[in-house]
Amino acid sequence: MSLPEIASREQWRAARAELLVKEKAVTRARDALAAERRGLPMVEVDEEYVFEGGDGKVTLLDLFEGRHQLVVYHFMFAPEWDAGCRSCSGFLDQIGHLAHLGARGTSFAAVSRAPYPKILPFKARMGWTVPWYSSHGSDFNRDFEVTLEREGELVERPGLSCFLRDRDRVFHTYSTYERGLDGLGSTTSLLDLTALGRQERWEEPEGRASALGAPAGSERIRYHDEYDD
Repeated sequence: MSLPEIASREQWRAARAELLVKEKAVTRARDALAAERRGLPMVEVDEEYVFEGGDGKVTLLDLFEGRHQLVVYHFMFAPEWDAGCRSCSGFLDQIGHLAHLGARGTSFAAVSRAPYPKILPFKARMGWTVPWYSSHGSDFNRDFEVTLEREGELVERPGLSCFLRDRDRVFHTYSTYERGLDGLGSTTSLLDLTALGRQERWEEPEGRASALGAPAGSERIRYHDEYDD
């Protein structure tokens, strides 16, 4: 096994300081990229998609649970499979408490093409509490390019899509797939993909977060059992 070189504490501090300069540059570049992402145009979703969940049939608008934004994780689970994708399961395992997203007006849900009666026992086995819906029988997976036809066969790929709600109108703002999911899972990493972002005063474009009429995102953080739903 190749291990790092052994150095004195002073040598380590010098090397760490040099690396910190590069890390800060990456942070500034990441913030700039997130601002550019928030500057993308959005597309109205006209299709009346129907999903099945624990409360029966629901629409895409219902998945927002009354909030401004929705993050959908496209979980690979084809109708003919007996269990969900292992790598998608690893992704869902790292999702934190959803109350912190909810405090910033953002809902999270997983969606798969498998029928809901197949999803339910697997979800129970994994011990997940995140909302999970079936898109079986709809074109949702095809339209958002996570179920593709290759050489006459349907194949699945993991992805994540973000949506924004303006009253009863739903807009698609962003999607990413496969390696684009690397490094995602934390509350802030998911918010950075959305049109409203982390809702901090320093974020661009200016004024978008304040339009919600709420304090800055970081000022809304509570212990997860102290939030008013």
